[in-house]
Amino acid sequence: MSLKTLGAKVFAKRIRKKINKWAVNPVKTQEKVFHNLINSASDTAFGKDHNFENIKTFSDFAQNVPIRDYEGLKKYVNRVVDGEQNILWPGKPLYFAKTSGTTSGAKYIPLTKESMPTHIRAARNAILCYIAESGNTNFVDGKMIFLQGSPEMDKKNGILVGRLSGIVAHYVPKYLQKNRMPSWETNCIEDWENKVDAIVEETVNENMTVISGIPPWVQMYFEKLQQKTNKTIGELFKGFELFIYGGVNFEPYKRTFEKLIGRKVAGIELYPASEGFFAFQDMQNEKGMLLQLDSGMFYEFIKADEFFEENPKRLTIGEVEKGINYVMLISTNAGLWAYNVGDTVMFTNTSPYRIIVSGRIKHFISAFGEHVIGKEVDQAIKEASETTGTLINDFTVAPQVNPDQGGLPYHEWFIEFKETPDNLEKLVIEIDNSLRKQNSYYNDLIDGKILSTLKITQVPQDGFKNYMKSVGKLGGQNKLPRLSNDRNIADALVAMIDK
Repeated sequence: MSLKTLGAKVFAKRIRKKINKWAVNPVKTQEKVFHNLINSASDTAFGKDHNFENIKTFSDFAQNVPIRDYEGLKKYVNRVVDGEQNILWPGKPLYFAKTSGTTSGAKYIPLTKESMPTHIRAARNAILCYIAESGNTNFVDGKMIFLQGSPEMDKKNGILVGRLSGIVAHYVPKYLQKNRMPSWETNCIEDWENKVDAIVEETVNENMTVISGIPPWVQMYFEKLQQKTNKTIGELFKGFELFIYGGVNFEPYKRTFEKLIGRKVAGIELYPASEGFFAFQDMQNEKGMLLQLDSGMFYEFIKADEFFEENPKRLTIGEVEKGINYVMLISTNAGLWAYNVGDTVMFTNTSPYRIIVSGRIKHFISAFGEHVIGKEVDQAIKEASETTGTLINDFTVAPQVNPDQGGLPYHEWFIEFKETPDNLEKLVIEIDNSLRKQNSYYNDLIDGKILSTLKITQVPQDGFKNYMKSVGKLGGQNKLPRLSNDRNIADALVAMIDK
């Protein structure tokens, strides 16, 4: 056993104990975070505008600080971007994580000296919790790859600007630098396809033990490796023991990954975002990810079906229940206040608090009142693919309100298969049955002859990759939306298919 692996085991046990200490005191932990945030920001422009000086309780906060998304906070963010100090948080941020918004154009999410370490600690602690639980440290001495954006950054009024994954690349600890791949030069390649090709060349003969990234882009890397070597990933990387993933639900990709790898590999699910590192899988046999209650973020939750009401009830951590779809709001030590991240979550456990990401509050189908959400379509494709033995690369769903051929409207599933199934109709039936079991509104619309059974439109190989490339969102942290309540993505895909 190397000194590094021995040290990892000792450190892992210490961190696990530290996590357990706050995890068993969730309400008190969040109250402490809340008061620290309010006290720290009381002299900022935002704090003065929202009466922080007189906020003593969460009720005071909810009365003084309305729910906002990026658009609602933009006038304050713009002042920070312009170089002003003490606007949302004391001083100036260290970085802006630049993301692309659908309505806001480029979004600049501040990262401060207080918030940046929480991103790094959460990523580290996810691995340490795995070590503490499993006792496995074999992977520590091997090569590790993190498929991420370029670490190169620009400046805006003296503040560094980059993609979150690229910013995080600057914080890889020294004891992992020799293990880390790809090279800095390869990581700086902007074109995603060229970057993956270069990563394949650099890693194909290495002892890769840890591989991390967003599933569809890791899949692209695996497929290129397989094309080059005619080997499964498990054969090629005999020491590959740990797959770390996040960004999208892994379940729809699971069967395809199992075939690509050729054997079982332990996995850790993460829930990182530019706004904060919210949760990670801390136990292999427990469903859901441990919500990070001690990381400078105060959480609020609103029932998703009440979110668009005039004054929805805002709940704190002690008031949530398992199995309910909530919109998650955050207030952070980066200066985001009652901020709607856009995600919906469900609690799988409240002792300690573990969550799954159930979708996006703006990504759903409710053209007829069915309100189908991301969790439901992910679960449907997972169950159907397991039942039928189907392997898929990716998928998205949209309503077809006015079919060209007439007849009842339906949900159109655009699916790119790894291998075209022998019986497409059976897959349709299985997906439909799963959705009907999960969503009573959808079931009633089918029974009432308002909706027809879903239809599948087959997307050719690399079709989704080409679509994402066409909209400038190939690779990195970009994700294909699972659901749309309009036909924008669907029509673009149909146009590509019909060419």
